[in-house]
Amino acid sequence: MRYLTARKRAEGKGASGTGTEHHWYMQASAVALAFLVPAFLYVVGSAIGSSHEEVLATFSRPFPAILTGLTLYAGVMHFNKGAQMMIEDYARGSMRKALIIFVIGLSYTTIATGVFALAKIAL
Repeated sequence: MRYLTARKRAEGKGASGTGTEHHWYMQASAVALAFLVPAFLYVVGSAIGSSHEEVLATFSRPFPAILTGLTLYAGVMHFNKGAQMMIEDYARGSMRKALIIFVIGLSYTTIATGVFALAKIAL
């Protein structure tokens, strides 16, 4: 006699093997980006056309620096999960593993480079 319901047996058996985890992460990061990106564009837009010293002064303040860091992190991680979902759906075998490793490495390299550049500007 099986004590598992049909729903319990099906949980975690989605196309990527993780059920709805990726979907919920993408939804949450999309909502966060919906608020972060317009604020980030306003800050960057106000800095466009300014002198080099004024741009450095703008990004040396806490709010623009933190907003830029959050936007960078949320955007790249949203890309990371989306690309990983696409790879899991369409690639197979060792190519799938290699592509996922590449996308994760690219994402963290981009975040590290962006945070380093932001730290050089802000500090």
